[in-house]
Amino acid sequence: MTHRFNLEGKVALVAGASRGIGEAVAHGLAEHGATVICSSRKQADCEKVAEAIRAKGGKAISAQLHLGELSDHDAVLAMIEKEFGRLDILINNGATSPHFGPAHEASEAAFDKTIEVNTRGPYFLTTKAFKLLKADGGGSVVNVASIDGIQPAEFRVIYGMSKSALIAMTQGLAKEYSQHGVRVNALLPGFTDTKLASALKDNPVMDMYVKMNLAIKRMAQPEEMVGAVLYMVSDEASYFTGQGMVVDGGAII
Repeated sequence: MTHRFNLEGKVALVAGASRGIGEAVAHGLAEHGATVICSSRKQADCEKVAEAIRAKGGKAISAQLHLGELSDHDAVLAMIEKEFGRLDILINNGATSPHFGPAHEASEAAFDKTIEVNTRGPYFLTTKAFKLLKADGGGSVVNVASIDGIQPAEFRVIYGMSKSALIAMTQGLAKEYSQHGVRVNALLPGFTDTKLASALKDNPVMDMYVKMNLAIKRMAQPEEMVGAVLYMVSDEASYFTGQGMVVDGGAII
């Protein structure tokens, strides 16, 4: 008997797989049968993730992929086409937020870096991957956005802008690509225990925010995002596209 979220025979590229949500998703995809290409700016870190997946009996390799470097996009996609001949799942998870503070104090460099990695990178990786994704009857893209994209936060204006653009990209590409069998959705995590949130999670003000504003009064663990992604990339979500799935412990309610 096959289980509902069977990904056997599928090939998945996870950008930003070296830690946090990307690492957890890479493990989840492999546990359900997918062959996973774990990628990030530092391949050595991704190789550790791939090794851990293989140690558990999964199928995984590592690759260097800096979302801000379009030449990396081309190299990774060429490798996937040569080695596997297909790409079924793309997870755009890499993100950065170099500026946390008043908007008027942000530098141009911080602005450009945030947009480069969080918006420009996923856009070009997805559009470059479209040919492979549609080749074998279609595939699935999940863009890891944030609730900041729909509920902007103080001191994180640029980050919220980049994630709002990513949500708009998700909806636009869903309209273009779903007719070719390629579904495009977004995951909108809330306050999650990742390196990106490390500057916030030990802040007493954020601790108070969590206790006052979240229905589930704690921050999420990266593993708690995996189930939503598994649904969106599986055949169970065959009629699900252009959507943003919020997993935030009740923050935006």
